[in-house]
Amino acid sequence: MPAGGRAGSLKDPDVAELFFKDDPEKLFSDLREIGHGSFGAVYFARDIRNSEVVAIKKMSYSGKQSNEKWQDIIKEVRFLQKLRHPNTIQYRGCYLREHTAWLVMEYCLGSASDLLEVHKKPLQEVEIAAVTHGALQGLAYLHSHNMIHRDVKAGNILLSEPGLVKLGDFGSASIMAPANSFVGTPYWMAPEVILAMDEGQYDGKVDVWSLGITCIELAERKPPLFNMNAMSALYHIAQNESPVLQSGHWSEYFRNFVDSCLQKIPQDRPTSEVLLKHRFVLRERPPTVIMDLIQRTKDAVRELDNLQYRKMKKILFQEAPNGPAGRTPGP
Repeated sequence: MPAGGRAGSLKDPDVAELFFKDDPEKLFSDLREIGHGSFGAVYFARDIRNSEVVAIKKMSYSGKQSNEKWQDIIKEVRFLQKLRHPNTIQYRGCYLREHTAWLVMEYCLGSASDLLEVHKKPLQEVEIAAVTHGALQGLAYLHSHNMIHRDVKAGNILLSEPGLVKLGDFGSASIMAPANSFVGTPYWMAPEVILAMDEGQYDGKVDVWSLGITCIELAERKPPLFNMNAMSALYHIAQNESPVLQSGHWSEYFRNFVDSCLQKIPQDRPTSEVLLKHRFVLRERPPTVIMDLIQRTKDAVRELDNLQYRKMKKILFQEAPNGPAGRTPGP
């Protein structure tokens, strides 16, 4: 039996200390689902003690593979506990209730992927530079502590109300570099992760590759090869030339940044630390870029048709105590 023992067991004091003993149902109110994945769902919620808005990721550890699910929860909590950086999501604690872990984190308005969905067009280059810079600072912090995110994509780059960019979703992260397991989301995966099944280890440079793919995603609304099935895409990434930005209207700085991130051979690819000195992210830009982008997105959400509005109204949840303001609810 691996460390952490049977699902839900708190006999090991090192495991027990990862969780608060309180009943989360008594501490958090107004839960509303804002997203979900293979692990479970994420909710908007309010902390009854101080009225603070938080995000709660609920992860079940019952049913099939309950022990593996429990190990995943322990691993993610241990990872989140280590994070101390303005560009990584702030962890508030974890509670257990009815075979479900409640991971409580700071609330973010939405992801960079949500922005693409709301606006139905690519971001402006200055916005991509600001989002990329924030994500890159978070990655440089992780890499300096021998951590790898392993699932960098627009959907895991979050924006918070004061205009900060945050890396989120550490469910795939590795605490020790180098790593050698096949983890991530296919279209954003670095060649050496795909080849890790045969060839061995990789390090934080896999996140640099994924950031380069994310830049293309923000510039073109989808990552390269997205029209292929996942298996074909994996083969293509491993065997073919690196993708490039398609349109000619982007600056030379942006093109060069993406090309640097997408060097096929990891030794030729710069580290996150080195890329923080790149002109693309250091070029002069208004300090309000992210705040303006958030405001532009909120305004656009209010104009969406009812179906899209229901999907994206989470971006407005923080605006008023009773939920989104400034729009007459549709049916």
